[in-house]
Amino acid sequence: MIGLIVNPVAGLGGTVGLKGTDGVAKKAVQLGAVPQSGERAVKMLQNLKNVDICTCGGEMGAYAAQKAGCNYKVVYQPSSPTSFKDTVKAARIMEKKVDLLVFCGGDGTAREVCQVDTPILGIPAGVKMYSACFAVTPDSAAEITHLFLEGKIHTAYCEILDIDESLYRKGVLSVNLFGYANVPQHTTVQSSKQVISDESYQKREIAAFISELIREDTVYIVGAGTTTKAIGDILEVDKTLLGVDIVRGNRLLKKDCSENDILAVVKKEKEKEKEMKAKIIVSPIGGQGFIFGRGNQQLSPAVITTVGTENIVVVATPEKLVKTPVLHVDTGDANVDAQLKGEYVVVCGYRLATRKRVV
Repeated sequence: MIGLIVNPVAGLGGTVGLKGTDGVAKKAVQLGAVPQSGERAVKMLQNLKNVDICTCGGEMGAYAAQKAGCNYKVVYQPSSPTSFKDTVKAARIMEKKVDLLVFCGGDGTAREVCQVDTPILGIPAGVKMYSACFAVTPDSAAEITHLFLEGKIHTAYCEILDIDESLYRKGVLSVNLFGYANVPQHTTVQSSKQVISDESYQKREIAAFISELIREDTVYIVGAGTTTKAIGDILEVDKTLLGVDIVRGNRLLKKDCSENDILAVVKKEKEKEKEMKAKIIVSPIGGQGFIFGRGNQQLSPAVITTVGTENIVVVATPEKLVKTPVLHVDTGDANVDAQLKGEYVVVCGYRLATRKRVV
């Protein structure tokens, strides 16, 4: 048996530009947002065969199960309007009754559901989905569910991440770890054609997300590669494919920079505006995983130290990440290499990210 919890307000903030739904669901509706999570749950359930379901009443699950024609039982009646407390209570009730707890929502819902010991699986429906508990699509969620219930795949503990939406709305990406959850693992499904076989599409998705974070008060030092080139394309600047370029907003400040060019531009911009910030955007070299020291030596120890390791943004397509278990650095400065060690959030899609460790 599986448990089903649907967050009826998940994803509302996305289409109306609120960059999340936490605390702004009512505002999202006022701006014209249309709920989508219920329909995504229906799509997943329609692909299930001979699976018993226990769920919540109304829009938190029963409506979707009924519409999909599933055999279901309501074990929790939520309040009206629903809140995160209903998700937590429902998960606790289902914890001992089900083999797998399936939820439809985003990272906020994942944070609420992961408090149980039962394996969980997310149907992606939120504005932001950084956690490693989501299936790629509702269809793949159904496939993973069947494989798990049939004993053909196992589980592993995965990170539950979420961003600070208040900072995100100001253009600051701050991702935090909130816990771990036991999640069915199946890389073939996760590597489905819709997500990673079309790298050009994924690069455009990454670029679209990065463009939302670009701020006028920040200088961006953009490294080499086709993924970073896509960022230049969406900003409509003449980004070099193999060089390092500097942009501010959608203006190209310096093209194909040397180390000295970078240091000079950053110094000049900071002198012009005392609050000027700087960030480095890099993508790992395919097959090697180096983010510094291979093909971008312009991003020298001096540049990295000037900008700060906390201001490094890593971008990579899911296909590249599958082949890159860890990241590497080789700046030529042992002290800087040591400072660069640790975990980095890697943007791998539109509002999608994972974590990779520099070793």
